[in-house]
Amino acid sequence: MAPQGSPQAKSRAHRQALGVCIFLVAITWLVFAQTVRYDFVNYDDSEYVYANPNITHGLSIHGVIHAFAGRHWDNWHPLTTVSHMLDCQLYGLHPGGHHLTNILLHTIAVVLLFLVLQQMTGAIWRSAFVAAVFAIHPLRVESVAWISERKDVLSAVFFMLTLGAYVRYAKSPSTGRYLTMSILFALGLMSKSMLVTVPFVLLLLDYWPLNRFTKRSSRQLILEKVPLLALSAAAGVATLLVQRSSLAVVERLPVVSRIGNGLVSCVIYVKQMIWPVGLAVFYPHPGDQLPVDQLPIWEIALAAMLLALASVGVIVLRHKFPYFVTGWFWYLVMLLPVVGLIQVGSQAHADRYTYLPQIGLYILITWAVADLTASRRQRGRAAIIVGVLSWRAWVQTSYWRDSETLFSHALAVTSNNDVAENNLGIFLKRKGRLDEAITHLQTLVKEHPNDAETHYNLGNALLKKGDSQSAIAAYEKAISIKLRYPDAHYNLGIALDRNGQIDEAIAHYQQAVREDPHYAEAYYLLGNDFLEKARTDDAIAAYEQALKSRPAYPEVQNNIGFALLQKGRPSEAIAHWQNA
Repeated sequence: MAPQGSPQAKSRAHRQALGVCIFLVAITWLVFAQTVRYDFVNYDDSEYVYANPNITHGLSIHGVIHAFAGRHWDNWHPLTTVSHMLDCQLYGLHPGGHHLTNILLHTIAVVLLFLVLQQMTGAIWRSAFVAAVFAIHPLRVESVAWISERKDVLSAVFFMLTLGAYVRYAKSPSTGRYLTMSILFALGLMSKSMLVTVPFVLLLLDYWPLNRFTKRSSRQLILEKVPLLALSAAAGVATLLVQRSSLAVVERLPVVSRIGNGLVSCVIYVKQMIWPVGLAVFYPHPGDQLPVDQLPIWEIALAAMLLALASVGVIVLRHKFPYFVTGWFWYLVMLLPVVGLIQVGSQAHADRYTYLPQIGLYILITWAVADLTASRRQRGRAAIIVGVLSWRAWVQTSYWRDSETLFSHALAVTSNNDVAENNLGIFLKRKGRLDEAITHLQTLVKEHPNDAETHYNLGNALLKKGDSQSAIAAYEKAISIKLRYPDAHYNLGIALDRNGQIDEAIAHYQQAVREDPHYAEAYYLLGNDFLEKARTDDAIAAYEQALKSRPAYPEVQNNIGFALLQKGRPSEAIAHWQNA
């Protein structure tokens, strides 16, 4: 056997590392390659990609400026936004290309995790196992198979690069290396702001495996992270500013409910890591319908006790098992921004939130098992674990083939899931399966009678079926619940028109444009109704407003031409027809 450090030993180690990288790529693609045949889903994909004109127009200077200066569906993640633009530039709206990018980014993150862990610890097989579990655990599926979760896989690449750059800096500090690491971290924050806790993760790595606390004072190591903390603070403020509308759910969820759900979620994620069954795209928040579905006090108390005991335990055992501290607090610290203390959205917890945090638990468990059970059969057992997880992940990925499969599965494994019921109903309506859609949405209306969006979606399905009278009732209910709802007023106007109630329709189109002065479609139908009522001047004014909001609107150009002709202005009419 070649001595350690010899050219032969280094060559052998390089071959082993290359073999591990090839294996990691293979198992990742074995699980996720199926998604290149899958569709978009009607859960954020429309807002993030296929119905967002800022994205679908592809990569442009204007688009890049908007990505950095504006918001993208209540988020600030400009690099993620640009990556979606680039996908549209390359693949158009073919979903397979967008899925392909997600797989590529996840694969890169997996390989980088292995290389960084090996670089930090020198333990090739332990690092390989951690990276393999990260690659194909069923909890990873949501982050990879969901096009809208591009921010997870893109930020993961920059996170791994940041760790690698930090290891190089820690071994041989220099301004250039620190600057490189800081730039990579900033790019990660611009991909997903969840990385705000990375400076604390770096402190944990200083403790183990880098052992920097033995060489430098705690004060020095903390001061070293101050510029990174400043970047985190800036990204956090930017994100909170653009998420104000999503944060409205906080008003409905008391602080006690959010804290309780956060504690329980930390334990649920550990349970799901060990037993990944019953996973769903959406888990309803237990406090969303207080007090009926509030979590039992004993459940919150038990979760708090388990988390406290685990935290005390890893601190007590830190000298013998230093990786306990790094692994456990990596998990808790990285989970903190998404555990629900600042609630964004109405989910109780989400598989995607475990994407980077659970790496800490994988490290803890892998190193502990390897140290405590020195056995030649470890690799065989590890292979079985990876095989079983790969199979479960492949099955979980198959649920993402389309919206119907995804939300039908969610309804099968969760209860009181209004988001799944609603989105399934919308999907069925778009597919023309109106009776099924109406059944789902009527069920949802009974369960959530005060949800305006549910009544609105039911109205849309009824209107598409031709039941304008029932649609009118649904839209009126939606408007009575949500005072400012231009889309509901617009669709109510359409339903009233079909019912022959033109005057009432005009009133609702007018309300729609009062609430949204740039609502070109509402101005267009308002103009049509004015024309029907022989109010030609009002019709022309409405059409002109529509063209201000949307100049390339041939139907409006055509109709304003007829209105102008009625007013004896043929030359202007001809000009509009030519534009049409």
